[in-house]
Amino acid sequence: MPNIIIGIIVSYLIGAIPFSYILGKLLKGIDIRDHGSGNVGATNLIRSAGKLPGVIALLLDALKGLVVVIFVAEFFYRPEALLSLPLFKSILGFAVVCGHIWTVFLKFRGGKGVATAIGVFIGLAPMATAFGLCIWGLSALIFRYVSLSSIIMAISLPVIMFILHKPKEYILFACLLGTFIIYKHRANISRLINGTEYKIGQRLNNS
Repeated sequence: MPNIIIGIIVSYLIGAIPFSYILGKLLKGIDIRDHGSGNVGATNLIRSAGKLPGVIALLLDALKGLVVVIFVAEFFYRPEALLSLPLFKSILGFAVVCGHIWTVFLKFRGGKGVATAIGVFIGLAPMATAFGLCIWGLSALIFRYVSLSSIIMAISLPVIMFILHKPKEYILFACLLGTFIIYKHRANISRLINGTEYKIGQRLNNS
């Protein structure tokens, strides 16, 4: 039990590292929370500070999730624990995404968790995630909305995992995290309905 608790705490703290905020400060001298949408995530950093800082933040955010489910989970897991390894990885995956969304380092104001969740699923089910990313890319090409593409991927990933016969723990986790990510996009959903959501390539007026 102590290992489980420590693993959750470590995973949360890794997720809580606000790379978009750090890169915005280091490379552009800005507080990302005061620019664009105010979201502490890679998409807002791309709009507010340029592609290079945003892409670096995107990769680092995904790396957080990957590191947790591959290395942190393996380090803290004990075979004699009451939890299966897939369930333990899912719990730590949820913790790292929560850390990104509610980072303790920025008064619990973070990003929306999509990149970190992708990193988690790359570690859990790389083939299913590859199909999910293809769906994301196709949706982005057709609709040109990052938010809508992320929502479509969140819905499709549990289905893909089911089709590929992934462990039931991963399928249930994908359903939970997908619902969670869609909830975090509720403001984007309102803007999509109203026709005011920002499209890919469109810069924010106050960026």
